[in-house]
Amino acid sequence: MSKKNIFETLKTLDFIDNGKTLSHPIIETHCHLDYLKNIELDLLLAATANLGIEKIITIAVSPHNFQTVLDLTNKYPNVYCTQGIHPHQAIEYTPSCLVTLKQNINSNKVVAIGEIGLDYYYNKSPIDTQRKVFEEHLQLAIDANLPVVIHTRDADEDTISILKNFSPQLKEKGVIHSFTSGIELAQFALSEGFVLGFNGIITFKNALNVVGILEMTPLNSLLLETDAPFLTPTPHRGEENNSLYLPLIAQKIATVKNVSALQVLKTCYKNTLRVFPKLA
Repeated sequence: MSKKNIFETLKTLDFIDNGKTLSHPIIETHCHLDYLKNIELDLLLAATANLGIEKIITIAVSPHNFQTVLDLTNKYPNVYCTQGIHPHQAIEYTPSCLVTLKQNINSNKVVAIGEIGLDYYYNKSPIDTQRKVFEEHLQLAIDANLPVVIHTRDADEDTISILKNFSPQLKEKGVIHSFTSGIELAQFALSEGFVLGFNGIITFKNALNVVGILEMTPLNSLLLETDAPFLTPTPHRGEENNSLYLPLIAQKIATVKNVSALQVLKTCYKNTLRVFPKLA
């Protein structure tokens, strides 16, 4: 979809002024700018700023994009990043990765350790390796006093078990991003002070379980994200996702929570600054 057509879609939302300005700024808490293919990054970032998306966090997933995302933060003042290894790439972890991570997180533009966690659905890395890498990243977050961005899929029990060992030492907690897990993990995470990230999945017809978790999650314990270029919200599934679709996610949250979209924007903005203090 072109930028113009995206704005045409957003004009239908009551918290958009003429398809250009949000009634309150948004912070994109999770996307992959280096994965985008269908829109030039300079044009996208100009459009997001015009819409009212104030800051964007782009996510590291592998030793191969540690520097890529960090370079984006140096090029664009409103772009921030994380540093970490996704469970799919846990097999790529080496001692030298830890050295690089320790160096990179000194940047003021690195706001969290992530994307880290466990994924037993695809099992692209051995489970024992995933657990080891997850634990080493959690310890790094403790040592660096940084929050974490956690990915977990079909691994609720082990995620809870590991977090029980590390959460008490994490001064800054973080987010279980793109939450699709069960109620037990949701309740545990919220009780520990983590927040839950919701994206376009909540607009999918077959995502009633995720909507149910959203319903039970306090508004002050959730974040807005896209996970772009993945998980494009309805009615634009099949197209490449990007941060311009954040208002559609905010509107869905407002509908589910039976509150105004403005309240969602204001609360999620405060939540984001609380979860990622280096953004403030």
